[in-house]
Amino acid sequence: MAYLIDGNNLLGRIAPHELREPSGRDGLVARLLAFQRVTRARIHLVFDGNPEATPTDIVVNPKFTIHFPGEGQSADDVIKDMVGRQTDRRRFFVVSSDRAIREVAKKRGLEAVTSDVFARELKAAIKEGKKRRELEKRTEAPTHLEIDLWDEMFRTKR
Repeated sequence: MAYLIDGNNLLGRIAPHELREPSGRDGLVARLLAFQRVTRARIHLVFDGNPEATPTDIVVNPKFTIHFPGEGQSADDVIKDMVGRQTDRRRFFVVSSDRAIREVAKKRGLEAVTSDVFARELKAAIKEGKKRRELEKRTEAPTHLEIDLWDEMFRTKR
């Protein structure tokens, strides 16, 4: 399963107050990493506003890449280009509330999902991940000395 995500669009849906803050993008990446731990999905996240003049790709991990457009390009341009080059259409989702991007994805046979729908999936996956981690917490078995002390304490009446 893979997701091509319009980053600014999704961030504007899940945390509009963070859209203009520098930490907003980092927060979205953290949420998507939590989502990825649960789903094991491949993620391509595209943001507008590259500080570099040339297109930039930042590899977060082997299955998560952040893409920035080059000078004179927008995130929409990068997404449309990536959709056009996509050959494996199985379980590939394009996440954007931009109608034009969703139409391009559908014409190429890809699944298009609005940012609102994906935001609900994201929230549910993060919640599931928290439950899993809680269930997987390791507890230490009591030592023989602790068992003997508790046993002695419960046997004696005060």
